[in-house]
Amino acid sequence: MNTLRLYLRLARLAAVLLLGAALAGNVALIERLRRHDLMALRQRLTCWYLRRLSAALPFEVQVQGELPTEPMLWVSNHVSWTDIPLLGQLLPLSFLSKAEVRTWPLAGWLAHKAGTLFIRRGSGDSTLLARQLHRHLSAGRQLLIFPEGTTTDGQQVRTFHGRLLTGAIEAGVALQPVAIRYLRNGESDLLAPFIGDDDLPSHLLRLFAGERALVQIQLLAPIASTGIERNALARQAQRAVQIALFGEVETRSQEAA
Repeated sequence: MNTLRLYLRLARLAAVLLLGAALAGNVALIERLRRHDLMALRQRLTCWYLRRLSAALPFEVQVQGELPTEPMLWVSNHVSWTDIPLLGQLLPLSFLSKAEVRTWPLAGWLAHKAGTLFIRRGSGDSTLLARQLHRHLSAGRQLLIFPEGTTTDGQQVRTFHGRLLTGAIEAGVALQPVAIRYLRNGESDLLAPFIGDDDLPSHLLRLFAGERALVQIQLLAPIASTGIERNALARQAQRAVQIALFGEVETRSQEAA
């Protein structure tokens, strides 16, 4: 019975991925014919599509807090690749992702066509990245980043890197902190985290073979970026997420990069 459930879940996921490929292909064709960037349309269609993708994942989702009514830079802790569809279904968003995702079969192409911005770790392109983020936010588009720079096991919040917040400060855009938590049987979910040397096919099999888990998404109070130094802003956002997930705990003071 569990094997049948796994196959049915994977078949549904495959159907949703094929739908995404067809959708992205059509948008790319329209852009070539019109010779015009359809970013706003891509964001709306991506949000619509990610709702379908999220429904195909083995999760029950609970959302707390209010969605922002004006463009903001969303900053979230990062546990798994599943964070992206689960958060991206809430509002039309673009994402900042590590460059390796661009090489993933189909998923990387879909992310590119959805308007994802890619960053190479340690490439020293901070100025170029800040310029891209500033341009994106100044155009009135919602953007989500994972300022930890990597995924965790969901039982900690790593340092938020301030260099990723420069674009928001320069554009005068507030931060929307987000705390995401995966629970299984009332405890931290050990299947959802996508960490270390994990590969996507193995992770999919483990995740889809298990029972449905609970995902809690907390949209926290926005943080104004005006007049705040980027590292201080990063620490403020990190603390808000830390408290939302684990309460008031004693943590060592860490300097954001």
